[in-house]
Amino acid sequence: MRPDLDNLTLDRLLPQTAVASLLSLGLLCGLAFAQEPQPQDVAFVARADGTTQRYVVLLPPQFDDGQTHDLLLVFHGHGSDRWQFVRQDRDECRVARDVAAAHRMILVSPDYRARTSWMGPRAEADVIQIIAEVKAKHRIGKTVLCGGSMGGTASLTFAALHPELVAGAVSMNGTANLLEYEQFQDAIRESFGGTKAEIPEEYKRRSAEYWPERLTMPIGATTGGKDTLVPPDSVLRLAAVLKKIGREVLVVHRPDGGHSTNYADGKAVLEFVLQRVKAAGPSSAVSAEGAAKAEGVVKK
Repeated sequence: MRPDLDNLTLDRLLPQTAVASLLSLGLLCGLAFAQEPQPQDVAFVARADGTTQRYVVLLPPQFDDGQTHDLLLVFHGHGSDRWQFVRQDRDECRVARDVAAAHRMILVSPDYRARTSWMGPRAEADVIQIIAEVKAKHRIGKTVLCGGSMGGTASLTFAALHPELVAGAVSMNGTANLLEYEQFQDAIRESFGGTKAEIPEEYKRRSAEYWPERLTMPIGATTGGKDTLVPPDSVLRLAAVLKKIGREVLVVHRPDGGHSTNYADGKAVLEFVLQRVKAAGPSSAVSAEGAAKAEGVVKK
């Protein structure tokens, strides 16, 4: 036996070794955990109406605030909130997080008036304010939108309303025509400020299908032929028109699909848009006209 072990018994030695191993393992795990980006829940006072609203920021791994990062703005579905794309394991949410991390994008998930938004006027104003706030805190290159269901609708709506702020948009199982859409009418009426019979111009203004010329950015969409919750027809019609006028569009349509998007299809449309956004080169500054338009919405 080694001299330095003469006065030790194995039952004393083993616990000390085990403790040392556990401490080393704990240190490594702690370092790994520290490197993982943690979501930041951010509150702000909405200029639209003075209420406190929230959004979540998820920075990419090994984030460097001295570098320029693109922004992936993700919109949750009806009945959910800002945490859906940050926490849920469903394919639409997981693929957005994974793609954002792979491209070293800052992921921002707003409440945009939470569970019954449908990108009404106040939600629109909040998103404009959030984009400006994130750009004030970080070096942001280009802004890409993504959402599922109500969020997919919101992505197309906001892109059509504010193309000067958007470099690309992805819609998973959304609608492009709120005048013909029949589900969730109570929530949409509350969000828009009236029924489609009372304020049809508001419903039309928020329906991307009526404004294809404004969608100058790459567009990706997923649709399901058997989706009865948010039927695919308007998005398919919009995509056909966009292709005719020379826009870059990818639609992954599953004839037997329902109201969901699998991981592979979500990744296909996201990568399609991001590759074209990157190929377009550095982001140009927002025009004075575009900035005035956005500020006007916030002050309503």
